[in-house]
Amino acid sequence: MGSRAGGRRTGPKCIAIVGPFASGKTTLLEAILARTGAIPRQNPVSSGNTVSDHSPEAKAHAMSVEASVATIDFMGESLTFVDCPGSVEFAFEADAVLAGCDIAVVVAEADEKKIPALQLIMRKLDDFGVPRILFLNKIDKATAGVRDTLKLLQPASSAPLLLRQIPLRKGGAVIGSIDLALERAYIWREHAESEIAAIPGDEKAREIEARFSMLETLADHDDLLMEQLLDEKEPPCDEVFDDLAADLRDGSVTPVLIGAAEKGNGVLRLLKAIRHDAPDVERTARRLGVSGGDRTVVQVLKTIHTAHGGKLSISRVLSGKVADGAELWLSPTESAKVSGIYRMLGKDQAKLASARVGDTVALGKLEGVRTGHTLSPDKGGIAQLAALEPPQPVYAFSLRTRERKDDVRMSAAIQRLAEEDPSLTLRHNQDTGETILSGHGEMHLRVTVERLEGKNQILIDVRQPAIPYRETIRKGVTQRGRHKKQSGGHGQFGDVVIDIKPLPRGSGFQFTDTITGGVVPKQYIQSVEAGIREYLKSGPLGFPVVDIAVNLSDGSYHNVDSSDMAFQMAARAGMKEGMAQCSPVLLEPIMRVEIATPSEATARITALVPQRRGQILGFDARPGWPGWDVVEATMPQSEIGDLIVELRSATSGVASYTATFDHMAELTGRLADQVMNQHAGGKAA
Repeated sequence: MGSRAGGRRTGPKCIAIVGPFASGKTTLLEAILARTGAIPRQNPVSSGNTVSDHSPEAKAHAMSVEASVATIDFMGESLTFVDCPGSVEFAFEADAVLAGCDIAVVVAEADEKKIPALQLIMRKLDDFGVPRILFLNKIDKATAGVRDTLKLLQPASSAPLLLRQIPLRKGGAVIGSIDLALERAYIWREHAESEIAAIPGDEKAREIEARFSMLETLADHDDLLMEQLLDEKEPPCDEVFDDLAADLRDGSVTPVLIGAAEKGNGVLRLLKAIRHDAPDVERTARRLGVSGGDRTVVQVLKTIHTAHGGKLSISRVLSGKVADGAELWLSPTESAKVSGIYRMLGKDQAKLASARVGDTVALGKLEGVRTGHTLSPDKGGIAQLAALEPPQPVYAFSLRTRERKDDVRMSAAIQRLAEEDPSLTLRHNQDTGETILSGHGEMHLRVTVERLEGKNQILIDVRQPAIPYRETIRKGVTQRGRHKKQSGGHGQFGDVVIDIKPLPRGSGFQFTDTITGGVVPKQYIQSVEAGIREYLKSGPLGFPVVDIAVNLSDGSYHNVDSSDMAFQMAARAGMKEGMAQCSPVLLEPIMRVEIATPSEATARITALVPQRRGQILGFDARPGWPGWDVVEATMPQSEIGDLIVELRSATSGVASYTATFDHMAELTGRLADQVMNQHAGGKAA
């Protein structure tokens, strides 16, 4: 290997801002916008006036709840920043963004509690193959040394964290930074450009040591630099910068810059590092599998439905160009025409005539196009570049409009929200008649409901979804059922003898007949089965009946008065009388649960499971995740509704779980009584 001169990169760039919750991502973007003149001043998040958190829901909860886009001009280049939410409940917002961005700025701080969250983010960047810079924020408030902080954070990163700057201190306070590549000091000024200064004499030894450590790491990938260090020769400054850029783009290192976004400190150096070191769009396109050439390829990063402008598809032009009015194809049969091209600054839009390669813009009214789709003007479309796979939902609401006339409007509104947020799922439960909205946490769904009500003026009631309880029997019985009615003219007559028996768990329902001699004519046997099936929808305890066998063994009929309906009624009467004698018992669904947790919280999780009537099956190291475990357990479905809330509380917000149906188990005693009373009360209501 020799020196790898990277060369200066030009053209529009797309940068994702990611990081743990409350690490300062929105504050950093606000500082960037103020420093580059995109906004007149930097607003604190607490003001509710930041460019990024502009939605009513973000303001109400004082947190980012969706990805927000802002394009700026810096030193003659266009940079688009996408501020991604830090809460794990809204983490899926970043997936489509990361697919089309050139680089990520990971905002972190020296907080040990946030390391698992940082690890989740770094792992996602690894999965997408996105280069990243770590911006160590709130450095002015840090109590630990910066190198100690890196040792703390390093387990979260698969690539070495490479310190590019060290704090400049005076009287114990951080007053600026020392750039290890430029060997230059910067004295910070609040919300203003830093003052360049010589490195103080008492800081020189610390700077030399830190710079040598940086160069050693870079030399791992550059033989020429290694030779220079061994010969104690000072490498040229431009070669150092080229190595920094090349190693960043290759993902060999994660450079670390420091600052205090709240005061606008360290922002300009970060912007210059992005401008010089970030990969260009051609490299990003190759990462996604886009071949070279002039063919236009567009990747949709985010979908927004605005109040007045309609649908906007935030899109990255990976190659070629897009003009207003262009027809873009998703598949051989699906296309949409661009109706407006816009440069975004939060909620504000500026109309453009066209978009060139590298631009991140909003394309208007692309009907049928969703987040994550890949588009091309070539008829027939293009192979999709990024398959979005939302994690399994972990929280659910049952939704009901307060006025029935709003049902259709609610369904249409949720479909629009699902276009904006593909991690939402909506389904209709046939057993309970409920409309179930599922997502990634209580706040995720509460924000969704707030959007439904706020944007669409629909009043909605929410509650926990009903648990699909069932009932079965413990013993069998033989029972006669008769239906006889005479009211002038033809009467009604049906007579059956049925044998009711329990079946092993999971068997469902079995119907047989042992009729001989035609005591029940063949044409009525299927009527008997239909009557039994109708009864099984609600047994003596009020729930659907399972794991039961019914045999039609005897009966009688009348040549004139017997009918299909009469035998159905006779079968239902026999079931109603017989089932009450069969020791009916309630069944509850038991789920198999796999909980992913940081190892330090495993003991808390294994203690939590039995409190929810769960049974631990075992736990082991999570494959490919150093410092994480997977706890396997079984747990009643009724205990899982708010499980994620407690799991995240016990793990600083990072634990997750998957659940699949395992079996049905008997539920008796006080809990069974509560279930039946609530069910009866619900029916009465």
